[in-house]
Amino acid sequence: MLTNSDVLSLLLTRTPGFSLPQPFYNDPDLYQADLTHIWYRDWLMAGASAEYPKTGSFTTMQVGAAAIIIVRGADGVLRAFHNSCRHRGSRVCAAEKGSVPKLVCPYHQWTYELDGRLLWAREMGPDFNPKENGLRPVHCREVAGLVFVCVAETAPDFEPVAREAARYVGPHDLKNTKVAFQSSIIEKGNWKLVIENNRECYHCAGSHPSLCRTFSDDPYLVGSDDSIGSPVGKAHVDRCEAAGLPSKFVIAPSEQWRFVRIPFIGDAVSYTMDGKAAVSKRLGKVPFDNAGSCLFFHYPNTWNHFLSDQALVFRVLPISPTETQVTTIWLVDKDAQEGVDYDLNRLTEVWLHTNDEDRQIVEENQIGINSPGYVPGPYSPVHESGVLQFVDWYARTLQSRLTGRALMAAE
Repeated sequence: MLTNSDVLSLLLTRTPGFSLPQPFYNDPDLYQADLTHIWYRDWLMAGASAEYPKTGSFTTMQVGAAAIIIVRGADGVLRAFHNSCRHRGSRVCAAEKGSVPKLVCPYHQWTYELDGRLLWAREMGPDFNPKENGLRPVHCREVAGLVFVCVAETAPDFEPVAREAARYVGPHDLKNTKVAFQSSIIEKGNWKLVIENNRECYHCAGSHPSLCRTFSDDPYLVGSDDSIGSPVGKAHVDRCEAAGLPSKFVIAPSEQWRFVRIPFIGDAVSYTMDGKAAVSKRLGKVPFDNAGSCLFFHYPNTWNHFLSDQALVFRVLPISPTETQVTTIWLVDKDAQEGVDYDLNRLTEVWLHTNDEDRQIVEENQIGINSPGYVPGPYSPVHESGVLQFVDWYARTLQSRLTGRALMAAE
């Protein structure tokens, strides 16, 4: 059994620039440390505002042991609660999503308002106070059409993320989009392997034939540094910024999140097999079709692509030490009609292919790491700078929370 001291020792003895020691990818105790010190303490991507189009629209999500309900109130406010009835703890909502007039526990029918207040509980005696038995709230923020939650008692400061999301994602007007399609897959790999795989395109040319029709694998565009290291990237950023579209590389001091806008290959404007727009209605106030893709990641559980014609929101949730759920949401203009303004297969095929290819990559990676022959290997400083950045963020964050000592990126 690994103690916190054991985890700290592994962190302190890891080789910088190399993949992590085996326990970080498959040990149950280390997985629990991840949940306790990262997943239960940080802001997490829950999804998109478009999933909650009306009063009573709700979704549920599971983060380790934490079951969460997110619901749109009659006042239009999106709120989150622990999905645990205040009577005897039963799950209030079992469905993944839906629409309800009230939140009713199926066990004994305790009934809650959409703002979490307890409205009705049968025969609880004269001393029972409904005001003291509402659903326990979870921190929830709706920013630029994106939804984040945090189960910590005290949530980290979210304002820096909110400000930049308003600037970079705001022009895409996600609040006036709808969900065109959503998929969830289970990848039989540790959550860190899923993020690591996303943070590099070293593997893209050999693994993603559909994606590589439009998405460049130039490491100076998609690595850990400013995209203007590429002349093509600089020209694209300058053009977008001149048109009033925020595009310059910006990253948190802690390196937990980043925004940057990158170009597609050649004349491509979207993630399609022919590079042409998948949706005829442009999103929000994006000034031109070839605005490229605005990339946004926020550790530990999301990466995103915001285009002129669509937005792709990715959510990662850990299931076990070696299982991870990856959910993808395709957003289009709320007035776009399937079969008229877009073809669903054409809209989704590139990333459905890419997600399945990534699933196979992660699962093979996990099998190899489980082997007694696994030893940490070196990352490419050119092609895997994004992986280096993520792994350093992870190790720094976990170490600081185990020791109570703040560690910044410069350390």
